Amino acid sequence: MIKNMGLVLVLLIGLGAGFWFGQHNQSSSGSDKSVIKERKLLYYRHPMNPQVTSPEPAKDEMGMDYVAVYDEPLAPESAPVKSGKILYYRHPMGAADTSLVPKKDEMGMDYLPVYEGEQNIPGQVQITPEKVQKLGVTMALIKERNLSRHIRALGSIQVDEARIKTVSAKYEGWIQHLAVTSIGQAVKAGQVLFNVYSPDLITAQQEYVIARQSQQALQNSSPQAINTAEQLVKSALQRLRYWDLSATQLKSLQASQQPVDSVPFIAAYSGVVLEKTAQEGMRFMPGEMLFRLADLSSVWLLADVFEQNIASVRLGQTVQVHINAYPDKHFTGKVGFIYPTLSTDTRTIKVRVELANAEGLLKPGLYGSLILTASAAQKTQVAVPDSAVIDTGKRQIVLLSRGEGRFEPRTVKLGGMADGYYAVLEGLAVGDEVVTHANFLIDAESNLKAALEGMNTPESAVKSEE
Repeated sequence: MIKNMGLVLVLLIGLGAGFWFGQHNQSSSGSDKSVIKERKLLYYRHPMNPQVTSPEPAKDEMGMDYVAVYDEPLAPESAPVKSGKILYYRHPMGAADTSLVPKKDEMGMDYLPVYEGEQNIPGQVQITPEKVQKLGVTMALIKERNLSRHIRALGSIQVDEARIKTVSAKYEGWIQHLAVTSIGQAVKAGQVLFNVYSPDLITAQQEYVIARQSQQALQNSSPQAINTAEQLVKSALQRLRYWDLSATQLKSLQASQQPVDSVPFIAAYSGVVLEKTAQEGMRFMPGEMLFRLADLSSVWLLADVFEQNIASVRLGQTVQVHINAYPDKHFTGKVGFIYPTLSTDTRTIKVRVELANAEGLLKPGLYGSLILTASAAQKTQVAVPDSAVIDTGKRQIVLLSRGEGRFEPRTVKLGGMADGYYAVLEGLAVGDEVVTHANFLIDAESNLKAALEGMNTPESAVKSEE
């Protein structure tokens, strides 16, 4: 009897424990279901380009699997449920499409309800923080900056026109012996270019010799005769000077008092032969060009500066010059002249830079470029990164961050640009935060045009931009 009662007691304890574990397991399961619920698969997106999607599993061109995109995890049942009047339903991906009744988009996703009090503030756009992060939005604070920019213009080395000399004779003659025979040959002042035979030159020498001999014969004559003889000597000597006989040649003639048939033609200045028409044995006439020499100790760089940059160029400005033939060398010059005409084909203005060329490295025809630093302002100015500016063609707009995923399109008036920044004349202040990256994605994501219509601008102005 006692043994049977023990068995009954053990059986009752087992049943009770099983009942308790069953209840506890059911309670835990219900609690878990209230916290964790299964997410809904929306679509598959390209692993490298989120804008490319597929309704079913796929692979990209590199064989990588598309990434599954799920709906946002549902809130636990204990989370507060939104309440209030539903104003409309919006597109789940942010497109500019709304509906007064529940509907699905082209991918089967439900439109999201917008409750009273949740609609965007007029003149602003709103993006969820999650989407802001996915778009890779970056922002920057507006600060004051000392704006300066580097202007670069291409050009080539040219001969200094003021240092070009033409070699010609002032009398008729024949070239007997040519000492300078080729273009590009260097010539120094005092060097013999050629020997010349000229009947006119011989006659002028004879006239000087005769006047000189007459002067000596009239030493004891009347003062008037002596004075006349001196004037004849001076006139004959001056004529030879006008015909470019050097002082050494004149002294030799005075000493010997014998005319020379073959007279050396002396170079009056140094330079490099650019042109040569002189040939041995040829006859030349007075004023005929025989050589053209250029002094290359100083040269020009003629550069083409675009018209929008010409206001930053001034006379006497120091510039850095880079020559393609000498990538490891740096040259410095000064702006010597700004040409008064604009090339309508290239919309450029020529600028002349003067360069010292003592070593002779800068040869005419070499390509180069000038780099000059232009100050956009004499003092610091409020500046905005150029990547933050959206140019509609009619006006410039930036996206001003208002926090919590809200952005306000702001029309700005801009000045000059330097070092990747625009000077802000109107519309922004120091401390404002603007979008510098992914602003066009925000435009597409939130329908920026609708927000622009909420700005304080005439309706006709908005339509004209559309």
